[in-house]
Amino acid sequence: MTDLTPISVILPTTGWNDACEEIAAQLRPGDELLVVCDTAVESVVERIEDRPDAVRLVVAGEPEGCSGKANAIAAGMEAAERDRLVWSDDDFRHPPGWLDGLRRDYERYGPTTEVPIFVGRDPLAVLLEPTHVISGTLAVCHAGVPWGGSLVFERDDIDEAAFLADLRRTVSDDGLLMEYVDVTSVERTRRVEIGGSFRDTLENQVRFAKIVRYHEPAGAVGQFVLGTVLAVGCVLFPLPALALLTVAMAGVYAALGVRRWTFLAAYPVAVAAIPLLVYGLVRRTFVWGGRRYRWRGKFDVSVEPE
Repeated sequence: MTDLTPISVILPTTGWNDACEEIAAQLRPGDELLVVCDTAVESVVERIEDRPDAVRLVVAGEPEGCSGKANAIAAGMEAAERDRLVWSDDDFRHPPGWLDGLRRDYERYGPTTEVPIFVGRDPLAVLLEPTHVISGTLAVCHAGVPWGGSLVFERDDIDEAAFLADLRRTVSDDGLLMEYVDVTSVERTRRVEIGGSFRDTLENQVRFAKIVRYHEPAGAVGQFVLGTVLAVGCVLFPLPALALLTVAMAGVYAALGVRRWTFLAAYPVAVAAIPLLVYGLVRRTFVWGGRRYRWRGKFDVSVEPE
């Protein structure tokens, strides 16, 4: 039997879209969907008039000293009226049963996350898909890293006051949450499209590199060491490395249920891994969601004109 503990779903977005419709259709009595925007977006105001008890618009305002996403999550958590919280994003499909699945997961495991499969929308993002499988998908599956796109927990699972204070002075919401709660991955995958242009993909690489640097510095060192070894091996022994990496990545894709040809890019991605990591670490600013951020330390963030 599905547990009927009421849930607050927090959905940062820029306007009413398919994700809003999909989640709103899955709400049970007592649940609420908080659509969080920077401003009072007209499309959201118009669509929630028919659902006054279940869907609410939360106006987060402009971020100061944190990312727009972190600001939106903080505003959503403060406005939420339920103790059980679900975070989600608007860039993947929420099929029927998605919310009830997270209900059951919490009853079985406590704080729980689903798993993203990042799919590129531009040639560079497509080429880099093996990187996202290793550092994104596998990290969520096996390293206790939460994915803020599909995540359930309760307020009592964290030190909420401290978490919200830290959230309003950093960039990565799920990177920070990793430090506050242990999550279980249920290994249900959701397809998330990323990139869109060469520039978008490079900006994402910078953000991802800095998340690891500030929230998991030992992981950044490990990435650098392993990436260096792989790159040297690829240069010194190109044919064996090509065969080994391609077969290994094909196995990882198969284990995760990823049906994409991009495992064939494992070799060039391994060669490019260190230059990309260094690029991400040395860049002083990056653009995300239409804002430029200067992230100097975990809790030292400034928002600058794009």
